[in-house]
Amino acid sequence: MIAYQFITALSDAKPRSHLIARVSCAQLPQTALVAEMRDSDGIADTCFGCAPFARITLLPNALWHDALTEGLLAALRPLIASPVSADIVLDVTDIDEVVLAQVLRFLFNQAHRLSDLQLKKTSECVRIKHITALCLPEQQAKLETIFRQQQAIAHGMVAARRLADIPSDRCTPQFMVEEAQKLCAAYPALRCEVLNEKAIVEQGLGLLNAVGKGATCPPRLLAIHYDGVSDGPVRCYVGKGITFDTGGLWLKEGAGMYTMKYDMCGAANVLGLMLTVAELALPVRIMGVLALAENAIGPDAMQPGSVATACNGMTVEINNTDAEGRLVLADAIAWASQRHPQARYIIDMATLTGAVVKALGYELSGLMTQDEPLRAALTQAGKRSGDEVWSLPLDARLKKQTDSAIADLCNTPTNNAAISASAAWLLHHFCPQTIPWAHLDISGTALWRENGRSVASGRPIPLLVEHLLGDL
Repeated sequence: MIAYQFITALSDAKPRSHLIARVSCAQLPQTALVAEMRDSDGIADTCFGCAPFARITLLPNALWHDALTEGLLAALRPLIASPVSADIVLDVTDIDEVVLAQVLRFLFNQAHRLSDLQLKKTSECVRIKHITALCLPEQQAKLETIFRQQQAIAHGMVAARRLADIPSDRCTPQFMVEEAQKLCAAYPALRCEVLNEKAIVEQGLGLLNAVGKGATCPPRLLAIHYDGVSDGPVRCYVGKGITFDTGGLWLKEGAGMYTMKYDMCGAANVLGLMLTVAELALPVRIMGVLALAENAIGPDAMQPGSVATACNGMTVEINNTDAEGRLVLADAIAWASQRHPQARYIIDMATLTGAVVKALGYELSGLMTQDEPLRAALTQAGKRSGDEVWSLPLDARLKKQTDSAIADLCNTPTNNAAISASAAWLLHHFCPQTIPWAHLDISGTALWRENGRSVASGRPIPLLVEHLLGDL
């Protein structure tokens, strides 16, 4: 975990650090170099003549207050890609709180890189190990809370990202269970409950079984319980954990299959959220449910036109085997509601539809709910955290999209319209009306895309922690 400290004078910074500051920072040394850098119209960056620092980067003042387009992050990414120092000195004397949260999560997330998986021979490089915040004395108390929270959020994000980045031949449903058990063992307040393929059938989770039964790696349902207090309502989070998605018999084309190891990001993020909550020791009760399966082709693979029964008794016609995520989510949502019929809410998250990316792009998660207080709370938490959501419609006008002649529901609309909202409409049947429920489609936000490559982002953990903090 990357450490941090606070200073109120640059003279207290570690020698050979990388100083990152606003152009107008009042504490910058009064040297000819700094004066020349201040005259720059854009980013000014140097590794020469900047002793006692190893590097000085001055960034335009406007970037430190640009929460909407993440301008400061965009400027920092190439600079941090190849650090010259393990120590960062960050000027936080005048910065928007949302921007600060975004930057801190980015820096704390440097604890994980793809090279850490040790699947590629790489040379040793400098890694960030310490962040020093240059602040004003009156800021320090508030900043300590912000830094502690963002460090804990990043801790959960890193755990989720590491798991998601592992190739699917290793990251099977059982592997995810075992990794979660190892990570949760560090926190006495966390305990794991596992349903294997036999228990999944015995407890009537026919939709999860239908998706997972075609693979040589059988499905799992993992429930992670957190008791930060002895009583009170339980908050439930459900994550789609398709460890690899071939599309089943409705086979994806090769290009569309390439990133499908990331189809378990929803489940990985539920795990990361639970670790963050435990790290912060929040006074709440939570259950995180990971619906884990591989959507594969085999002799027992589910077939288009087959009908499966969920644990709440509803039947679903599977007219598209590549719409498997909503099936495992539906069973997990119903199972969670049966375990905690008085739950405060159930929030599910999933890399569910490419359609949400066409609607909202890569910056916003899709939010679908019929509970207006929950919609408002999540929307505001998104703005406060810089991990934003955008609402899509969800009402009875979507009913025809899930009509089936042979079952209670079908899993995809035959007219190929309103794909994201139709999936949410299917899901809402599996949460009792007495429990507030929201669906987050994170197909656009669960990955960070750069230079034509994708890696796990850890979103929407920041959003959900912010929402939790506001709901205490």
